[in-house]
Amino acid sequence: MARVKPFKGVRPPKSMIEEVASRPYDVLNSEEARKEAEGNEKSLYHIIKPEIDFEPGTDEHDPKVYDKAVENFKMFQEKGWLVQDEKENYYIYAQTMDGRTQYGFVVGAWVEDYMEGRIKKHELTRRDKEEDRMKHVRCNNANIEPVFFAFPDNEVLEGIIRTVTAGEPEYDFVAPDDGFGHTFWVIEDEATIAKITEEFEKIPNLYIADGHHRSAAAALVGNEKKQNNPNHRGDEEYNYFLAVAFPASHLKIIDYNRVVRDLNGLTPAEFLEKIAVNFDVEKKGAEIYHPSALHNFALYLEGEWYSLTAKAGTYNDQDPIGVLDVTVSSDLILRDILGITDLRSDKRIDFVGGIRGLGELKRRVDSGEMKMALALYPVTMDQLINIADTGNIMPPKTTWFEPKLRSGLVIHKLED
Repeated sequence: MARVKPFKGVRPPKSMIEEVASRPYDVLNSEEARKEAEGNEKSLYHIIKPEIDFEPGTDEHDPKVYDKAVENFKMFQEKGWLVQDEKENYYIYAQTMDGRTQYGFVVGAWVEDYMEGRIKKHELTRRDKEEDRMKHVRCNNANIEPVFFAFPDNEVLEGIIRTVTAGEPEYDFVAPDDGFGHTFWVIEDEATIAKITEEFEKIPNLYIADGHHRSAAAALVGNEKKQNNPNHRGDEEYNYFLAVAFPASHLKIIDYNRVVRDLNGLTPAEFLEKIAVNFDVEKKGAEIYHPSALHNFALYLEGEWYSLTAKAGTYNDQDPIGVLDVTVSSDLILRDILGITDLRSDKRIDFVGGIRGLGELKRRVDSGEMKMALALYPVTMDQLINIADTGNIMPPKTTWFEPKLRSGLVIHKLED
């Protein structure tokens, strides 16, 4: 059963939210963060990308950079740019993109649920990336940025979302960099808080949608603190970490597409001939073609779009991994025809999030940088949950969630 708790959030005054809030640390590099924070001393980038306060080129893993994060986090609180709520609350965070709004509960998620596998993952994590975020959590003694969870739909929690969001939000703004709406409500009513805790207890599992490294880092630091505390009781704040949990039906996974530099020595005609062994190939012409269903792909080659439909017997609908189009395309096209076996390290392939549109695939091929592009039908939330429930791991570069969670709306301290 999923255990969550309210917490005393540390957050910006209403008048400062747009200055403080930022994109998450992992969607931009140091120079982009430096540019976005230019002229804004209140930007959260000074805490989550503190290398911007040093000379360009400073290593983001230098100990002085972590020290700067601590110094800036302290300063933000001293100057009143971040203020801790006086009581423990839950919060609701809504994101609006393309006219669609998704509503999530901002909670303290229980470290034990992660350690014991009740918070389920679908991606592998890299130890070096975990360690970087662990240092950030350790030195600030806080979860500065949230992780992104999904949970199976719950009618009572949906009712609470409807009631709370009918009221006046604490924050409501459109981010200038992405044009997405971000709205935030504080839940102070004790009866509602108790009901949220109670309803989450009925939910068997939470699912990491996005932020596997942040989740691992937050839970591992909490567990570390438990091991290092001879007087550990179990109710300390470090037993919980900052998460935003959305009903699964609110979320939409966006396609994650592939571009490849060469045809592995084949001519376009030979390549298409090999494709036709396992796919029904239909030429669509110069107009952009979007995959229409599971097991249908869009190929862009030599200025033309093609529909590729996997033939029966080339995939396994009974296998949570075998059913995925990323598996079908990785095995039958990238591996068997193009000789690409390691998606993580092969320099011949690159990945393009669907948020950029299929026009970006066309642009990269037409420029001569890439030889072909392959667009995939997006993974569904049901597929993701099925993979996590069966203990499987998604192949690399499978899911793309958008919008990303804004950082700086609320922070969770590991000690009161």
